[in-house]
Amino acid sequence: MPTAIAVTSGDLVLPPSDRHTPRAAVLQPPATQGLEASITEIHTLLEQHGYVIVLHSSALPGPFVRRLHTVRSVLESDRIALLPIDLPPLGIAVLARQLRQLSACDFSPGVLASAARLLSHYIYAGALLTSVTRLDRVPVTLASHAKSWLPGSQFAVLASPRPQSAKVSGADPGILEGPSFGTQLLVAKGRLESAWASTVLGPAWRVQGLLETALPADSADWWATSRIVEFAAAIPDIAVLYQLVSSVRREQCRWCGLELIGDRCGFCSSPFADPHAQLERLPVQ
Repeated sequence: MPTAIAVTSGDLVLPPSDRHTPRAAVLQPPATQGLEASITEIHTLLEQHGYVIVLHSSALPGPFVRRLHTVRSVLESDRIALLPIDLPPLGIAVLARQLRQLSACDFSPGVLASAARLLSHYIYAGALLTSVTRLDRVPVTLASHAKSWLPGSQFAVLASPRPQSAKVSGADPGILEGPSFGTQLLVAKGRLESAWASTVLGPAWRVQGLLETALPADSADWWATSRIVEFAAAIPDIAVLYQLVSSVRREQCRWCGLELIGDRCGFCSSPFADPHAQLERLPVQ
């Protein structure tokens, strides 16, 4: 069985790209599931898959984070990777699907876990907003804050891989700098009715396709407003993803012995001291 990929909310599970893409496990928060049930659930995943990689937002509430660490501690297992991801919710959903795709390939669990950090550099995740006055997760200029008070203003904000913002309403609309490689654009609409992502952003970024999905429940909190259209452009082709990961030199973790790419083990979080093992952004062919 392939390594299990788990997420912390059902709306982070996107439809599979093809019939070979495994499903993701959905872990429940402490408010809806007791500790014993959580332990049983992850223990079952370990028995079925051998290893479990849990992707969760770096903004996940503290009680949920503590629950995950408690379960790993109780099980005394070094086969559970807990990976906090600094992406908006839709970006995490895209990353989870990419790891699900790669889990069906011949990558070891250690390489698969450390690949999450590499692949996140290639996900262009952002949102269309009517105001940036309460946004604190992405740096925006004072001028943008001031323009937020103008009626009818709309802003495109990119959180990853490099923070950007542009006022896209008015007589001289801006545009975000996009990827230089082929991507598919995923769009999730909140309470903001706008076709900007499909009619302006998609063509500007020359996306290879556009899909709509439901807005993740945590997106409103992440972006500090429910009046949003969240979007994420990412590589959909499994062959390109495979090439990216396989192009990085593999090392062996000196603590737990698993394979890794980059400078840190995804399972035990031990840093790899070799300066030549830094995880770099590679050109996409």
